[in-house]
Amino acid sequence: MAMQPKPIETTPQDIRAGILDAAEARFRIYGVNKTTMAEIARDMGMSAANLYRYFRNKQDIAAACAQRCISTQVDLLREVVRTPGLSAAEKLERCALEMLRFTWETAHDQPRINELVNHVILEHSNIVHEKTQESCSLLAEVLAQGNESGEFKVADVVKTAETVYAALKMFHVPIFMSLYELDELMLRARDVVALLIAGLHGRA
Repeated sequence: MAMQPKPIETTPQDIRAGILDAAEARFRIYGVNKTTMAEIARDMGMSAANLYRYFRNKQDIAAACAQRCISTQVDLLREVVRTPGLSAAEKLERCALEMLRFTWETAHDQPRINELVNHVILEHSNIVHEKTQESCSLLAEVLAQGNESGEFKVADVVKTAETVYAALKMFHVPIFMSLYELDELMLRARDVVALLIAGLHGRA
């Protein structure tokens, strides 16, 4: 299936972004394995040789696309954490529910994207570790806010944030999205967060 060629932008950064957009559009439909560098180049209106000036191979493009997808998840979490007017407990629950909703919608509406992420994770585990560290740092902000407001009593904010992230992991792992309905997952997420908050109230 031929796609409409995109006009090439003027800066290298714009061209790289355009390549990723074109590649992701194909990955969404055909997956990584059935997409070729030549097809991506054609969709960009450039030669395959020119494409290699910006990315070494298809794996590099796939990794960059996966990193953008994962960064979107972190940005979503950051938006919740930095929302004014919410208590720490409210932010913690909203973080869990928004991450769950994002993962659910991606798993059901864009299944090929999850295939892309899972494919790249095997070759670029550092991308996942970086995302985990960023997410834990944001959760640590919520715990620190809870300490300041008197909602929580957390002695080690960093370590506890890692534990909270681990407890919520089920709700942002795509494989679980096919095992339960969204309503059931939302209920479970609320229950887990309620349990976490109860524990955070009483930590020494």
